[in-house]
Amino acid sequence: MTILLLSGSPSAPSRSTRLLHHVGDKLAALGHRYTKIDVRDLPAAALLRADFKDVDIQAALTQIEQASAVVIATPVYKAAYSGVLKAFLDLLPQFGLTGKLVLPLATGGSQSHMLALDYALRPVLSSLNPKHVLPSIYATDAQVVWSEQDGLVLDPLIDNRVQDGVEQLSHGLHALRTPHPQGFDDIPFARVVMSS
Repeated sequence: MTILLLSGSPSAPSRSTRLLHHVGDKLAALGHRYTKIDVRDLPAAALLRADFKDVDIQAALTQIEQASAVVIATPVYKAAYSGVLKAFLDLLPQFGLTGKLVLPLATGGSQSHMLALDYALRPVLSSLNPKHVLPSIYATDAQVVWSEQDGLVLDPLIDNRVQDGVEQLSHGLHALRTPHPQGFDDIPFARVVMSS
């Protein structure tokens, strides 16, 4: 089983992508394998024109299809997830996340955008028929700090939420690998309370 890290940031480097890679490192430490897609690296013309014949678009869609879980990271602009991520999600078939676990991550300038994940991104993800969309993790720019000297430093609250999200995703993947006697849907996922 593999995990796909999907970065929806139009810029590099970015806080959301660094947070995504941090989650990937934590998952790898638990023995999970992952691959990565940076949507900004896909051919812009093919992405915007929905050119399904483009080899890079085909390869990206194959990675989605083959993944057991997808961790999606995006910056929040104007109370919504990024346009490049929207363009990519529009390429997925109607049930393009069937059977997959999804962990949404986002970063933004202030707490006022924290519900963008649940009101803008989660409905789109849910429409793609995933097995389960885990509780979203939102961090402000001040809670995700990068420096050459210290690397990525997370606010303790965000660090705890990331750890919860990683553990839930890892637990869910193990449940997919070894089905629960009562069915996967009966396995409780911890509720994570958003910071205020």
